[in-house]
Amino acid sequence: MRIVKPAVLALLASSALTAPAMAQEARNVILMITDGAGIETFRAASYFRHGATGHEVYDDFEVQTFIATHPLNTSSTPTLSDDGRVEFDVADLFDDAESGEDGGHQGNLTSYPGFFAGYDYARRDYTDSAAAGTALASGQKTYNNAVNWSNDDQPIRHIGDYVVDSGRALGVVTSVQVSHATPATFLAQNASRNDYAGIGAQIVDSELATVVMGAGHPHYDVNGQRIEEVAEDAYRFIGSQDHYDRMAAGQTGWQLIETADDFRALADGDLDVTGDRIMGLVQNAATLQYNREGVTARNWLETSPSLPVMTRGALNVLGRNEEGFFLIVEGGAVDWAAHGNNLPRIIEEQIDFNEAVEAAVEWVEANSSWDETMIVVTSDHGNGLLQGPGSDSEAYQPILNQGAGALPVVRWHSDTHTRELIPLYARGAGAEYFAEVSQPASELAVLGVSEEAQRWTDNTEVFRAAMAAMGLEAEADQGVDQAAAQ
Repeated sequence: MRIVKPAVLALLASSALTAPAMAQEARNVILMITDGAGIETFRAASYFRHGATGHEVYDDFEVQTFIATHPLNTSSTPTLSDDGRVEFDVADLFDDAESGEDGGHQGNLTSYPGFFAGYDYARRDYTDSAAAGTALASGQKTYNNAVNWSNDDQPIRHIGDYVVDSGRALGVVTSVQVSHATPATFLAQNASRNDYAGIGAQIVDSELATVVMGAGHPHYDVNGQRIEEVAEDAYRFIGSQDHYDRMAAGQTGWQLIETADDFRALADGDLDVTGDRIMGLVQNAATLQYNREGVTARNWLETSPSLPVMTRGALNVLGRNEEGFFLIVEGGAVDWAAHGNNLPRIIEEQIDFNEAVEAAVEWVEANSSWDETMIVVTSDHGNGLLQGPGSDSEAYQPILNQGAGALPVVRWHSDTHTRELIPLYARGAGAEYFAEVSQPASELAVLGVSEEAQRWTDNTEVFRAAMAAMGLEAEADQGVDQAAAQ
């Protein structure tokens, strides 16, 4: 059963939801999220892969800007009030005055010196992936921990519902568990991201999406090895053992695929697609690659498909819908690597994501066109406050390029999320929306970006851009807290 109740929180009249008019309606929107990546994460992968920036496919997208990611508040439950509202100020983010935190920043596992007031600001009042994903999927700010759930303790209607109601198909692809926070915000509604079983059950039972792909397989460990004795809670990411057993037996609307060979066959157009919906459950308990043994790159698991392979497979299925589709692709383990301050693996994960973007662009140019499809590439928040080696004495010093195939020289300033402005790239039908709603911020010059890219908007605009591109309108009481978004 699909939950499609609108949010009760209606802070503005419906006219406030009206977006700039688009020249032509898009059939398809592809949203690609590299979870936890700040601008230096993008650069680190480009340096390692190409020896320079400017060579990734999204570097040629006509719209390049930044988005703010702060939540409504940092509570883990609905507050039913305006207390604790998080604000955002660009000048505070880039303040290079001496840090006011004598004890430094306490991360999840270790402490970091303060150095600059801007770093202090970036490391306070940050979002989690659930609130950030909700902003991207519904256009509404909410409390941390919420999966399309309002601070008034009500479910919020998300873009997946609107897309399916318009006759289009919905697809969600991730490199982490299918019911993890970010993918969940495009598939479900729950007051807590940690209710994996409830979210997983909603994903399976609702049959809202046409394609869902990711990890969280109950029968395999993080190295892709078969588990002999499966614990009951191992099934939580797809609801329960009953949910898995019924999918495996063909007793649901899902065609279950599990092996890397089947994912590749789907990507190549060689898999016999027997049903209307594909559940691709990678044979790994956690991620495609990140959680495998070791700390460096290479020694990849052969049991996991790559993110570009999964992207191509999803597009092959979604492209059959004559009305179009909305696809979200998440490089979810980029965030996990940032939490671990693991430079080799964050680069590995970001490159896998970049190759998935290339796969999406290739699909558009071979099977669609930029006149009917929009691709948006962004993150949901920063993580790790990755900076250059001298960023203890020079605020926001960029990382140091060592050439292709060599790790850049860096300094981490956190091991958790940040309130950084993060990059957004857009191309295709409706991409001009972001240029129309963004505002200038000369402070971004310190990041070494072009004058044209020294602009920002709020992450809630991603929802409105996608809706406007597809010619869809949010319900009148799908309130958007504009005060919190500025």
